[in-house]
Amino acid sequence: MTFLVLLGVLVIAVGGCVCVVWASRGGPGWVRAVAAVTLGAGELLRRSAKRRRRLGGSGNNGGDDS
Repeated sequence: MTFLVLLGVLVIAVGGCVCVVWASRGGPGWVRAVAAVTLGAGELLRRSAKRRRRLGGSGNNGGDDS
């Protein structure tokens, strides 16, 4: 079951990337919409990663506990 979920996520990600490339070459309107959603999701993930780094990640700063 986990494999199928991961496979679905991979298919969606690859499809989004294909739509971004197709939209950059002047694809139909629905492709541009999917590309915009894909780029927006990427930007949200990028901002989230920057915020996590700035706040110290997951609490593990690599220091000794002793």
